Amino acid sequence: MLIKLKLLLVLSLSVSVSVFSAPLTLTSQDIIQGEFMSKIHEFNGYNCSGGDLSPHLKWSDAPKGTKSFAITAYDPDTSSGSGWWHWQIINIPMTVMEMPTGAGSKKNTSTPIGSTQIENDFSIPAFSGACPPKGDGLHHYRFTIHALAVEKIELPENASGALAGYMINLHSIESSTIESLYQRD
Repeated sequence: MLIKLKLLLVLSLSVSVSVFSAPLTLTSQDIIQGEFMSKIHEFNGYNCSGGDLSPHLKWSDAPKGTKSFAITAYDPDTSSGSGWWHWQIINIPMTVMEMPTGAGSKKNTSTPIGSTQIENDFSIPAFSGACPPKGDGLHHYRFTIHALAVEKIELPENASGALAGYMINLHSIESSTIESLYQRD
């Protein structure tokens, strides 16, 4: 009977620890949930004239089993019918917990060693900012950190955003999103 009580106590403690562990959290100095992004995060091209800088992103409380991270920036409101990938970066080492403003630039000077930026829907392997058509109304931009169960996602050269998204979701343990807004009138 004593052994069963000890086993029950150990099991209940392990369940309570997992119940009370903090969720993966994403924060930013540049973007705020439900608020409009600054023009510095607007694309520079296609009749847009922004700074084309990826926002600062910081995350904490990675779940147990995390071996790497991926970041995605996605606009579901485009008239393409399939949304628009603005940024996908994979194979971020688990020791990295923050990306500075502009880390997703074409020069890749601030991306973590070993990470890979996937070609976005502007055909650029980097971050490309918001650029909804004038008069198209409000667009929602979902910046998401994904805690992954693998150290590295293997993708063919010039992999599509859809394939990268599939592989990220396949290996995702937990994710956290900041949804910011943008509109051009």
